[in-house]
Amino acid sequence: MRIARTRDRDGRIHRGIIEGDDLVIVADFQAREPTGERIPLLGLTMESPVSPTKIVAVGRNYHAHAQELGNELPESPLLFLKPPSSILGPDEPIVLPEDSSRVDYEGELAIVIGERCKSVAADEWRSVVLGFTIANDVTARDLQKKDVQFTRGKGFDTFCPVGPWIETDLDPADLGLRTLLNDEVVQSGRTSQLIFACDVLVAFISRIMTLEPGDLILTGTPAGVGPMSAGDRVDVEIEGIGVLKSTVSG
Repeated sequence: MRIARTRDRDGRIHRGIIEGDDLVIVADFQAREPTGERIPLLGLTMESPVSPTKIVAVGRNYHAHAQELGNELPESPLLFLKPPSSILGPDEPIVLPEDSSRVDYEGELAIVIGERCKSVAADEWRSVVLGFTIANDVTARDLQKKDVQFTRGKGFDTFCPVGPWIETDLDPADLGLRTLLNDEVVQSGRTSQLIFACDVLVAFISRIMTLEPGDLILTGTPAGVGPMSAGDRVDVEIEGIGVLKSTVSG
């Protein structure tokens, strides 16, 4: 099941389940209560499928990515936060900040939390997860290297493109992930290469903080991160979900 959040030509926001060429409107975030109303997808614009209270991201969670940055492998998940104001919908422009001279793409699988939860057991993680979507953990690499914390380098507005929808019926254990910059493949990996898998991440993070419906966990990026320039197009593809498309503006 694909759950989408859309905007019509009058600016009204609709959440629903994609069925063929229609959006079946639902009454709640978990898409458990269809209202019976159907809207043609033609003419609707895809918005970010989530409005999280927080975005919890995981650093150095692929062996090859840690190596390309010259970092040691973490003994436990390395966490940082991106602000909700960094969320960006599909096909919207990533804005390069004047403060940075290098802004990188980082294609990632994102876990979407479906239930308010705390201290979830690793073998029960799926019960609190609504589904999965695609994210681009955009990073001002030069600022990240300057600062003790990642807040500035990861936190600019438009630095978290998400979408195009939430896929609920998916096994995330071994999915292909690719990032394309102007149609050239620059990242290629599989989620089976994650150092800390989804069950470990949900259990670990929920021991630290309460997770709310719509919160995102960004699971990490494979090797191949690199800079973007104004005018570029960045596509992140994940098997079983689809393609998150973004443009880049100065």
